[in-house]
Amino acid sequence: MNSTVETKTPRRPFPFRFFFWSALVVGVGASSIYLADQLLLAPRRHLETKLAKLETEALQLKTYLKLLEHTERRAQLEVLSQTKDAMGETINTLRFTELDSQGAVVGEQRLIEIKGDEVYVDTLVIKFEDHFVEAGDPLKGKSLLLFRRLFTNRVKPDDGYVLDKTGLPPGIYTARAAASPFERDLWARFWTVANSETLAQQAGVKAIHGQAVYGKLLPNMVYTLLMRSTGETMLPPPKPPSTPAA
Repeated sequence: MNSTVETKTPRRPFPFRFFFWSALVVGVGASSIYLADQLLLAPRRHLETKLAKLETEALQLKTYLKLLEHTERRAQLEVLSQTKDAMGETINTLRFTELDSQGAVVGEQRLIEIKGDEVYVDTLVIKFEDHFVEAGDPLKGKSLLLFRRLFTNRVKPDDGYVLDKTGLPPGIYTARAAASPFERDLWARFWTVANSETLAQQAGVKAIHGQAVYGKLLPNMVYTLLMRSTGETMLPPPKPPSTPAA
C-alpha cells in the first residue's frame, strides 16, 4: 500500500530587514516633507498672507486719503459790509455762494443781513459703513453733506438763515445728476433714520449727525467753507476778496 507523504513547503522568513528599511525610508521621506513644509512652504504662506493683509490695508488707506483730499462741497461767505446799530450791535451784510469743483457758482447767491460778531454754519452729515467706502461704492462710497443753516452769537440757531432745505437733497447733488430714490428717501427721513439703529443699519449708515464750524466776522473778508467726502467740515482763515467766480 502506497502512502503519500505530504511535503511541507518551508515558510519564508518575515522580511524584517526589508520592512525596517522601507519604514525608515517612508519615515525619512515624511519627515523631509514636514520639514520642507515648515521651513520653506509655511513661511512662504505666512508671508503671502501678510502681504495680502498689507495690500488690503494700503488700499483702504489710499481710499481714505483720496476721500480726505476730495472736497465734496465748497461755499464762500463774503462779508460785504459791517455797520453798528443804535445799540452798538454789529450788523453784517453777507453773501453766501456755493461753488463746484471748478469754482463756478452753483444755484443762487444769497444775501443775508444778520446781527453778531461770530458766524456759525450748521451742517448735517451722513456717513456710510467703511466697506462701502473701501469698495468705492458709487452711492455710499463717501459722505452726504448738507449746509443746514447760518446763525451768529447774537442770533439763535432756530432764528438763523436756512441754507439747504431740510428734507430735500442739496442742489449740488441734483445738479451733478438726478438724486437717486435712495438719497431722496434718506434726506427726507434724516432724523428718523438718525434716531433708529435698525433703519440706519438697513441703509448702511454708520453715523448721521449735525456739526458746526464758526469764526469771527471781519469786514471785507471772504470765508471759505469746505466739506470733505469724509464728513469733515473746515473753515480756513479768511482772505481778501478776489475776482468773483463767473
